[in-house]
Amino acid sequence: MKHARVACFGAVHDAVEKDGKIELLDGRIVSEDEVVWLPPIEPRTTFVLALNYSDHAGELAFKAPEEPLVFLKGPNTFIGHNAQTRRPADVTYMHYECELAVIIGKKAKNVKREDACDYVKGYTIANDYALRDYLENYYRPNLRVKNRDTCTPLGPWFVDAADIKDPMNLKLRTYVNGELKQEGTTKDMIFDVPYLIEYLSSFMTLDENDIILTGTPKGTVDVVPGDEVITEVEGLGQLKNTIVGDEVFSIKSSPEKSAAK
Repeated sequence: MKHARVACFGAVHDAVEKDGKIELLDGRIVSEDEVVWLPPIEPRTTFVLALNYSDHAGELAFKAPEEPLVFLKGPNTFIGHNAQTRRPADVTYMHYECELAVIIGKKAKNVKREDACDYVKGYTIANDYALRDYLENYYRPNLRVKNRDTCTPLGPWFVDAADIKDPMNLKLRTYVNGELKQEGTTKDMIFDVPYLIEYLSSFMTLDENDIILTGTPKGTVDVVPGDEVITEVEGLGQLKNTIVGDEVFSIKSSPEKSAAK
């Protein structure tokens, strides 16, 4: 089953997909153009993998890691389907990253690889934008690269784990203004989903609605204001968003600055 969170009729609703439309949990049926899409869950701790596809590491002239390179992402970064992502005016290189996102379904500690999939609630699509100007290096991604507001679209749906036969054999694609720019498959991950759950749970407790962003294959290119970016994962659908510039955002003076004038 496909699950979503949407805003409509003055409230936030959990919903499911029904015959190509959205069914709110109170039974009302709405179309996609009647709602504002939100991330399909409210993320807790989000773990992000760097250089988890060997072709992407090679594309960046980096050696593939021997153990997972993991960093954390704050909840401020997440936005829903059809939303806008801000590209700051001072940035010279900003690129998308189409990723399979794994949603943890229950508390997990010291999980063995063979049992790892029992702890997965479902899967969704993430687009983990990177502002490369601020990158220290790919072995130590910093906050200014990966924790910008609006820079992680997530959704539209999350799909129950039981409905994804093999998460390690899904095609990933990214389209920019309708043109295919990135294509890969989850089978090319260096560290697969069961390994990552075993690895993370070996030294910390994972909780329901924690998310693991599993990395991106090669094919990332610069995007600019006005670009429409669609990231796609087989079996999960398409996640669309638009790049906008600073002029879209209203930056007002603080009360203290206004009083000082």
